[in-house]
Amino acid sequence: MPDTLCLVAKCHEYQEKVMKKTHLLIIDPQNDFCDIAGAALPVAGANADMQRLATFVDAHAARLDDIHVTLDSHNPVDIAHASWWVDSLGNPPVPFTVISQDDVIAGKWRARHPDAQARSAAYVRQLSQAGRYALLIWPEHCLIGSWGHNIQVDLMGALNRWARSRMEIVDYVTKGSNPFTEHYSAVQAEVPDAADPSTLVNTRFIDTLARADQILIAGEALSHCVANTVRDIAANFGDDNVRKLVLLGDCSSSVAGFESLGADFVTEMTARGMRVMKSTDYCNPEFRLRRIFPQPASAVML
Repeated sequence: MPDTLCLVAKCHEYQEKVMKKTHLLIIDPQNDFCDIAGAALPVAGANADMQRLATFVDAHAARLDDIHVTLDSHNPVDIAHASWWVDSLGNPPVPFTVISQDDVIAGKWRARHPDAQARSAAYVRQLSQAGRYALLIWPEHCLIGSWGHNIQVDLMGALNRWARSRMEIVDYVTKGSNPFTEHYSAVQAEVPDAADPSTLVNTRFIDTLARADQILIAGEALSHCVANTVRDIAANFGDDNVRKLVLLGDCSSSVAGFESLGADFVTEMTARGMRVMKSTDYCNPEFRLRRIFPQPASAVML
């Protein structure tokens, strides 16, 4: 076995040398999603995820040709925030309330601003027709310019060190500033607005990722923004390119109560060719051996 591991390591060392591009895609690594004091929407395990990711960036800076960081960027007034909606008594919904098309038709919920009612009703109808996530009321989070909008401190330090050492610029991609639509995916909004290019398919982003030979993926939350971003990337890539995607499973966690969404996403995308590994296994010969002689999906360690 040691001789086999040595051979595998040498083979992959050669592959890494001839590979043109390795990109790291970090999705919404912001304070408000970390389980730390003051966070508006903490995801259990997210702070440790970002600390592991910071260690990974420092350890593999020379191998990372490009780093993309998406940033959830909201206004207080947003269709997925409580201030947008009221019930028949004028009361706002509590966080994590689901507002369906039927709820709006029945008058259970209406837009607080009368001028927004027709567009809000159309929005929940379009979500239902497209088979997207139902409208969920989130606590106000990642408000533009706030502490919660900032990148987690350990990761921010690692990103700056990578930029200085490589003389490169981190590619920051913002999303979510249009108040009329949710924007889980960094590729496009849940319901694109033809009048707002920021909600349409981000072709510049997709084209940049398409030039990579390998795309490492991390960030928060696995159940929502990671899942939707990766699905949209895959939809625009085509099935032959899904093999480029590698999820760092120990650098991403699901929102509490939505763990099944994260698990379903991993099952779906690994069936299409996405790989999953721990950040500590990235250059581990034993893990590379497992990739050549794969185990059943149930045996993959996230």
